[in-house]
Amino acid sequence: MKKYISRLLALVLVAAITLVGCGGSPSGLLTGNYPQDTLAVVDSLRTAILLPEDAPNKAEAQGEAREVINEFIARYRRDSSVTTLSSFTTMRTALNALAGHYSSYPNRPIPDKLKQRLEQEFKQVETAVNRGA
Repeated sequence: MKKYISRLLALVLVAAITLVGCGGSPSGLLTGNYPQDTLAVVDSLRTAILLPEDAPNKAEAQGEAREVINEFIARYRRDSSVTTLSSFTTMRTALNALAGHYSSYPNRPIPDKLKQRLEQEFKQVETAVNRGA
């Protein structure tokens, strides 16, 4: 009897994890609406980038930024209606640069030159999304 109860509990646990996991994006930021998601990711990453180096939640913000980057790319990289848009290609360039920095130099601050480049690309993305490209 114990054997069956433990199996049943294991199945219930797996079902609960599966149901909770299917509730959308892990970060809760992405909705499936490309323009809305793109602007939300830009705002989220801007916030993470502009945090002072001595901020107590800097490491947490960087972790969340990495998660958002991975989630955005995973969701839209194979969507042919999006991959041809200039906003997506510019966004992908910015995300690759930031993800590369986080991977190569996780404990170093983001250089000002990279911050300026990211801000320029984020503005281009916002402009392109607002005009539908």
